Amino acid sequence: MKVCYFGFYSPNYSRNHIIKKGLRENGVEVIECNSRAKGFKKYIDLIIQYSRIKKDYDFMIVGFPGYQAVILARFLTRKKIVFDAFTSIYDSIVFDRKTINKKSIKAFYYFLLDWTSCRLADKVLLDTNEHIDYFINKFKVKKNKFIRVLVGSDGDIIKENLKNEHLDRDYFLIHFHGTFIPLQGVEYIIKAAKLLERENIKFNIIGKGQTYKKIIKLKDDLNLNNINFIDSVPYERLGEYIAKADICLGIFGNTKKAIRVIPNKIYEYMVVGRPFVTAKTRGVEEILIDGENVLFCNIADEKDLADKILKLKNDKELRDKIAKNANKLFNEKLTPKILVKKLITELNIK
Repeated sequence: MKVCYFGFYSPNYSRNHIIKKGLRENGVEVIECNSRAKGFKKYIDLIIQYSRIKKDYDFMIVGFPGYQAVILARFLTRKKIVFDAFTSIYDSIVFDRKTINKKSIKAFYYFLLDWTSCRLADKVLLDTNEHIDYFINKFKVKKNKFIRVLVGSDGDIIKENLKNEHLDRDYFLIHFHGTFIPLQGVEYIIKAAKLLERENIKFNIIGKGQTYKKIIKLKDDLNLNNINFIDSVPYERLGEYIAKADICLGIFGNTKKAIRVIPNKIYEYMVVGRPFVTAKTRGVEEILIDGENVLFCNIADEKDLADKILKLKNDKELRDKIAKNANKLFNEKLTPKILVKKLITELNIK
């Protein structure tokens, strides 16, 4: 069986990497037809690449982000197209990040991209059942078109630079990494840090993004000195930072998209086997159980977040339990091979 992995996607972006790896680990040959060119050139480039392999595959997966690529793919082939929507571009830009007005022509364009790409594909992949319900209600697509493929993580990369050495330090360390988009709710982490400033707790916050300047201003306004901001680290070293922490943090933003997603970082914490706190949402409740493999807090609530951090800080037995169970769940159900095997079964690939 051969799959054409098609589009303008970033080959190393975790979603694409994990699906491709899972396919290969299940014995499926993956032929990549990918262009990183800019503007109109990317369409020409992709058409030329496709012309060379159009008879040499069985079905196509359009990688994320692939909204425009689906339209081109349907023009090029009558074979089965599986579109990895992953998330709604309309919801992400208009309502979560709020970078354009919901009544603008651009907003209608993004709505049309989601609507059209779902209809042109034979099957559509999304990361949670909550996301599937959103697409059904917003874009009026039939439920039987969707397949849930959880995000998962590549444990081999995350664990590449892990060290088993004991770290001697006289403070409790908390880790967060992200892109500072609104759904991550970094401001609630900063406010929780203020509430915990007398508790000998320090925070490592890795990354940059949309709300970064506002976050730095908030930290300065609160006169905090228990937070260490790190611009970025190579992905293959991320596990090293996670492993050093006593507790890791998920997402806390008060957006509708935050309720639907299970962020990549959750899976990465599970790979390393670290206890973590994240907001209780319908998305994360699809795989996690409070007090067993995660500790939930109220969404957009710095006081409850601070309380849950203290609860874990003061209960090593609970920390160890959550870390062990989370790692066990990942290894049993959330590796690329396991997740994509379910996809292969649903697609009836022989």
